[in-house]
Amino acid sequence: MTFPVLEGKVAIVTGAAMGMGEATARLFAEAKAKVVIADFNEEKGRAVAESIIADGGEAAFVKVDVSNSEQVQAMVKFTVDTYGKLDVAVNNAALTPDDKPAAEFDEAYWDRLMAVDLKGAALCMKYELQQLVKQGNGGSIINISSVSGYRPQPNNIAYVAAKHGVVGMTKVAALEYGAQNIRVNSVAPGAIDTPMLRGALEQFGFTEEEYAPQLSLLNRFGQPGEIAQASLWLASDAASYITGTTIHADAGYTSR
Repeated sequence: MTFPVLEGKVAIVTGAAMGMGEATARLFAEAKAKVVIADFNEEKGRAVAESIIADGGEAAFVKVDVSNSEQVQAMVKFTVDTYGKLDVAVNNAALTPDDKPAAEFDEAYWDRLMAVDLKGAALCMKYELQQLVKQGNGGSIINISSVSGYRPQPNNIAYVAAKHGVVGMTKVAALEYGAQNIRVNSVAPGAIDTPMLRGALEQFGFTEEEYAPQLSLLNRFGQPGEIAQASLWLASDAASYITGTTIHADAGYTSR
């Protein structure tokens, strides 16, 4: 069930062309936010925005490579030019985890993954924070980390390092901007049924029935909409006293 808890608010969701980002954008629109769909995939991103509009929501698409500072600045400017302000940002854009052990990691992919998953999140926060400070009305930033930001995974050295970094950056920004009523939190999803996860299952030859019990006390994968609900709460005024923390949306994976 969705209530209009974001009515009157403007939100950016990066990586919103598919998966958790798309689910978050759609849920925010249902909650009556005006949503900027930000993604590098123009075809799919535009399709998500058009679908939201067709369903009676308000959305606009902007193409962005979050590793590019100028494009991130342009994303924030587009949001303000289109809807007049910024209230909420979900920094979700990320690359597929790497797949080699530490002694063999691909240096080129390390650089690209860090540019998107770590630097990209930092750049998004930088320019979102600048806009929120300029407006002077507070706001909410949600960074999408991962269970890999808390527990190591084999053959994912770059991804694990980046997601640990996202958690750390979230805490720093919360510390620095809390006095200005800007809340900065993170969500750490576990095994979520997305194209990225399905691709990994195929790559390693696992089925959901075999793999899910290793990653979830509920013996199933999560759905993108379940992660979106965590971001919705953090974005809303219902979480007005929450900052500098992480919601572990992982079916208990990090509790054992």
